Amino acid sequence: MSTTAITPRIPFQHLRTTIQLNAHLTALRYANRSVPIRYASGKSKGDNRARDKPKKKKKARIEFKQYSLKDAEQFSLCDAIRYIKAFEVGRPPTSPKYDLAVKLQTIKDGPTVRNRLRLPHAVETSLRICVICPPDSRHAEAAKKAGASVVGEDTVFDAVKDGRIEFDRCICHQDSVAKMNKAGLGKILGPRGLMPSAKFGTIVKDVGASVKGLVGGSQYRERNGVLRMAVGQLGFTPEELQANIRTFMSEIKQDIALLSESVHKEIHEVVLSSTNAPGFSLNGDFRSSESPSSRDLSVL
Repeated sequence: MSTTAITPRIPFQHLRTTIQLNAHLTALRYANRSVPIRYASGKSKGDNRARDKPKKKKKARIEFKQYSLKDAEQFSLCDAIRYIKAFEVGRPPTSPKYDLAVKLQTIKDGPTVRNRLRLPHAVETSLRICVICPPDSRHAEAAKKAGASVVGEDTVFDAVKDGRIEFDRCICHQDSVAKMNKAGLGKILGPRGLMPSAKFGTIVKDVGASVKGLVGGSQYRERNGVLRMAVGQLGFTPEELQANIRTFMSEIKQDIALLSESVHKEIHEVVLSSTNAPGFSLNGDFRSSESPSSRDLSVL
């Protein structure tokens, strides 16, 4: 004899009462805001509103960030030289270079400082200079006597187009500007920073004097609020390095003074480093009570 499971029947009246009760409880939960309504994820309705609320954007800095020097360790020039030479032991005296980084307090989108100067003690003596001028003119002869390594017009144009750029600086005589522009060298020399321009003082009338100024000269340009330039070789004495640093700092102050009065720039920190050594913040003194003698620092 087979048995069949009998499912108990719930009276319709009881089922209707249960549905009404559930609806009433749900309405109460909506009405009472102290009881959060939670979803399957476990987050309440208030959590979703907070998540969808847009975040406040931080105000962008208008000046380059410079750290306070109140607690920073700073060094005299002779002490910095001593530590830097410890990192350069065993290297040729003319290969590593002393680099000076001058950090400025300045706005981000303002005018930048850019110039060229001749240091009392030349750092780069192997600079190759190209002069664009008529090859058989007196300007070409003056450029060669001053130390230019490449002089001419058509020969220079053909070499550049062939990819043979055998120079580090390029200047152009003002009578050869039209011919240079017609040759279309801007696409090649422009990205390398070698295209002559009146704005940067590389289109000149007296090429001989310009070449003399470039030989042994150095360029500097402000990038991200910092001016960098090689100020010496490892074989320089402390006095020679000090003379170069003084000249560089004096030139920077003059460049800042020539800017508009509405532009605020001031020197924040001066850091001396080298090719293989870290940077040492300078305090402005030549030596300290614990510094070695200049004679000891001059010996490699």
